[in-house]
Amino acid sequence: MSTSRQGRWRKRIGPVSRWLPAFARVSTIMLLIGLAFFLALRIAAPYLISTGFVRSGIEDALSKWTGYHAEIKGNPVLEFWPTPRITLNEVTIRQPRGSGDKLLGRIESLSADFSLIDALRGHTRFHEFHLLRPNLSLTRDENGLIDWSYAGLLARAIAGVQDNNGTEILAPKLDADIGAVTVEDGTLTLTDTQTGNVYHFDSVAADIAWPKLSKAISAVLIARFNGQDLKIDFSSAAPLLVFAGRNAEMKASIASNLLTARFQGVGSMVSLSSVSGNINASFPDVPALLKWSGRSIPGIESLKSASMTSDVSSVSNGFRFNNVSMTLNDASATGVMDFTVAPGKRPKIGGTLAFDQMNLKPFLDAFALRLAAGGLGDMLLPSPLGPLQLLDLDVRLSARQAQMGIFLLADVGASVIVAGEEAKFDIGESQFEGGEMTAHLEATRRDFDGGGKLQLSIRNADFNALAEKLQLKGPLPHAIGSLDLSLETPKAIWTTGLADVTGKLRFWTASGSIPGIDVYALRTQAAQKPFFALSSTGNGSFAFSKLDLRADFANGTAEIHDARFAGSDQTLTLSGVITYQSNGLALSGVLEAIDPAKAVDLPRLPFFIGGSWPNPVISPVPLFNAPAKTQP
Repeated sequence: MSTSRQGRWRKRIGPVSRWLPAFARVSTIMLLIGLAFFLALRIAAPYLISTGFVRSGIEDALSKWTGYHAEIKGNPVLEFWPTPRITLNEVTIRQPRGSGDKLLGRIESLSADFSLIDALRGHTRFHEFHLLRPNLSLTRDENGLIDWSYAGLLARAIAGVQDNNGTEILAPKLDADIGAVTVEDGTLTLTDTQTGNVYHFDSVAADIAWPKLSKAISAVLIARFNGQDLKIDFSSAAPLLVFAGRNAEMKASIASNLLTARFQGVGSMVSLSSVSGNINASFPDVPALLKWSGRSIPGIESLKSASMTSDVSSVSNGFRFNNVSMTLNDASATGVMDFTVAPGKRPKIGGTLAFDQMNLKPFLDAFALRLAAGGLGDMLLPSPLGPLQLLDLDVRLSARQAQMGIFLLADVGASVIVAGEEAKFDIGESQFEGGEMTAHLEATRRDFDGGGKLQLSIRNADFNALAEKLQLKGPLPHAIGSLDLSLETPKAIWTTGLADVTGKLRFWTASGSIPGIDVYALRTQAAQKPFFALSSTGNGSFAFSKLDLRADFANGTAEIHDARFAGSDQTLTLSGVITYQSNGLALSGVLEAIDPAKAVDLPRLPFFIGGSWPNPVISPVPLFNAPAKTQP
């Protein structure tokens, strides 16, 4: 069996071995003929092809491509090795005279490969373009289109492309070869006629791969804008649809040391009415980014970094952001966001964000106190308008834990609302120092420089722990208590000092104590001395069953209204003024028996408290009409 198989294979291989040497000889001869023809063509090309012919050909090609008129002043240079290539110097591209004579740009040097065979046949066909130090001026019109093509082949292709469910269809007569385009050390000026803004880019380098108008494009551009290097990547399987303002699959990204942003999905360069895809943005240094963009936002220093990833889709009058993942500094959140632009109204951001842990201060800096100013189409230039005039905000927040300065809140539910010329931040509920806290912060007028209001309510919290965290010194109540605080200022929040605040406070508790105050030692000292330091009254404490304190704030002082400490057999009442900028005191106090029957043993003792906190001086006030004490 094996022998039979070997015999059949030998019969098949035998004829092949006979004609294989002949095939190799023919192939070698053809290769040598082709090589000789190639070398002869390269040697003879300078004598067969004139420089003026290729020069006029590329002038015509540029004019046909752009619709502008190309003018070449410098002497062209032809090269034929390793590939035929022409280099043109001092190229100017402008609209034809009578059509506006608008200058598109100047190019110091333009080179391109061309087909040697076509040139010998009297035709010119160019590819692999290289632009050295081009200086281009483009305009973005009211429709969002850029005038990089006036009335040429590219413009006709953009106008004539057909959309078949996101796939572009281009008539053969509108199609053309392009190849690769590289740009070296260029400058670009882009004027937006809709906003009047002018953007300048220098040190521009680009690498564009676009085989034909009907094929996919891939482009990388590096440029310097406002002192910062930017890298922009763009690719699309249907670039003509994108350039025409229609929707097609695309990828776009921008990257620098200050920001990174990426979009992948369906979109266009003009309209955002049918966007669908995924976005990813990261801002590693927010203060530096704002400084680079020319914005100044007081208080934003606490927001160091931010990032967001999300699915995005167009909805009626705006966008829906699903599967949002956001970080602010070290805090991360997930949720859903909406961005709407209703006719005749300000743009609005709304949604819900759920944090595991968050820091409220940078969140306030980012979203409430000084939302970054600027128009939607002008994110890189400063705007004379404040955020309250440009954007409304309605965001609901929740957090398992939230840090607010030195305090830690738990199970927080909050909201940020910016509408009209007011901004409000509310903590609807939270666990705070063993109790509960709600808060309302309101800022008014442009950029919040019209002042603000703060309302704070605390219920059944440990005020001893609160005083320790605030590092308050002196004899203070140790109790579980409640507080209502209402403050307002007419000045901008970030410039407000203690003397600019006005408001009211009420503080009340059940049973507690004030360490460092011994009321019996105070009576003894009062009977013996005309004045004495509070610290000399001993190391005891005053136990009370109830505390009720009310105060008004104005002009850097707090006016106390009948603060009452109800002890077991005596009541301590205080009223007067505290200057909280200097810790100065001017209080009148009364210590008296709760039961009138004990007034003889615990007579009414008025006194004055002066000096400064935490160790004021007490001076008893004589009772001129006090009854004489009965001798036993």
